[in-house]
Amino acid sequence: MGYTVIRAGDRSLTSTAWLTSYHCFSFGDHYDPANTHHGALIASNEEYLPPKCGFETHHHQESEIVTWVSSGSLVHRDSAGNSGVVPPGLAQRMSAGSGVDHSERNEPWPDLPGSGTTRTHYVQMWVMPDRHGLAPSYAQRDISTELATGELVPVASGNPDHAAAIAIANAGATLYAARPASGRTLTLPGARFTHLFVVNGSVQLDGPGELSAGDAARGTDVGDVRLVARSDAEILYWAMDSALGEF
Repeated sequence: MGYTVIRAGDRSLTSTAWLTSYHCFSFGDHYDPANTHHGALIASNEEYLPPKCGFETHHHQESEIVTWVSSGSLVHRDSAGNSGVVPPGLAQRMSAGSGVDHSERNEPWPDLPGSGTTRTHYVQMWVMPDRHGLAPSYAQRDISTELATGELVPVASGNPDHAAAIAIANAGATLYAARPASGRTLTLPGARFTHLFVVNGSVQLDGPGELSAGDAARGTDVGDVRLVARSDAEILYWAMDSALGEF
């Protein structure tokens, strides 16, 4: 029970000429057998892409991939025929299902002026599905209006009782996002497994204390908890009632 805090500077780092990627969990060449997942969440990568850079076409299967852009934009294309641009305020999910190839690049998009011209900052999160062999699918939805309230907004969920912006194939997992102004208080719902990531700003979380941009706090068997924004902030919060292999 309780919380584990992962400070921004303690995360592993992948750095190339075109990518800066910080990993909350084991990822790629960075393997730690004690840090492979939390609940059903197996990846939470904070990434930066310069203009005209990104991931060329590559393969995924049996994973729910949720991408949250904080600044800039990201262009998605996949072998199932889906394509779209993801700016800040857009909830986006790709269900890899039985297998799909896709690319993600910081490049211009015809209907989004200025896209592909500045560095993109985003967080990509992977959750294991609780149903396998599904056809690949893609969804996106603008939730800018909801975020502007400063409230906690359900972004993605497989729980039928949660009216989230987009659906994922895991009934025990829900992702929330919020952009609370300085001084704003939010209540984060408790769950068997929780994962709070501070995208921007700083917050005070009852229990772990102060968290700054890039910090994460993982909860196990925690109840509802109070969060206070110490500055204008942006947060991503997973509440999960199941772990890997539990369906």
